[in-house]
Amino acid sequence: MVTPTPVVVSVADAHRHYETRAGAVRALDGVDLTVQKGEFMAIAGPSGSGKTTLLNLIGALDRPTSGRVQVNQKRVDEMSAAQRAELRRDAIGFVFQAYNLIPVLTVIENVEYVMLLQGRAADMRRKAATEVLEAVGLGDMLDRRPAELSGGQQQRVAVARAIAAGPALVLADEPTANLDTATGDALLDTMWTLNRERGTTFIFSTHDPKVMERATRLVRLRDGRIESDERR
Repeated sequence: MVTPTPVVVSVADAHRHYETRAGAVRALDGVDLTVQKGEFMAIAGPSGSGKTTLLNLIGALDRPTSGRVQVNQKRVDEMSAAQRAELRRDAIGFVFQAYNLIPVLTVIENVEYVMLLQGRAADMRRKAATEVLEAVGLGDMLDRRPAELSGGQQQRVAVARAIAAGPALVLADEPTANLDTATGDALLDTMWTLNRERGTTFIFSTHDPKVMERATRLVRLRDGRIESDERR
């Protein structure tokens, strides 16, 4: 019997509405989405299509107005703010456009930081951080600070930090947006390798055609709805 691939994300009839001075905004309007372990998926669409809103719901940064959002078998829509913070800490890695590295910490200390918050032992933190930094090609830069790195190197540190604790899911918001073509390609190669070798699940929000080309699944949003869902 073939063992089914675990489901990491399940979104069912998710709506997210906002009230503004101009009236109600339907940022998401009935989205259904299931993501299995090990996917390398991109979410694309024009500005205002709902990409960031959907990523925020999956990342437990927000809750839907109605509908169900489940991450790592846990109902995000039923959680308190404290419970969502705990889920983000323990099960979700984030890669932001702005890197969000802590300037006073070294490279390895930045990568260890999430594991420190989780209460892991120092030797375990150091071992996991060293291994993942070597995997992203920064094994000789452990003691440097973010200001001593190029933009591409800082983004690789951000990727290492996102995956070092072994999260069920990594969310990357426009990870190549601030990088030149060669650096962006190298970063995608790094994430692709981590996906293939470690089985890390990646979901990207992107406008970058190269990210869309590399994704093994491309979900396009328009006006808060899924317009297409293509597996390669």
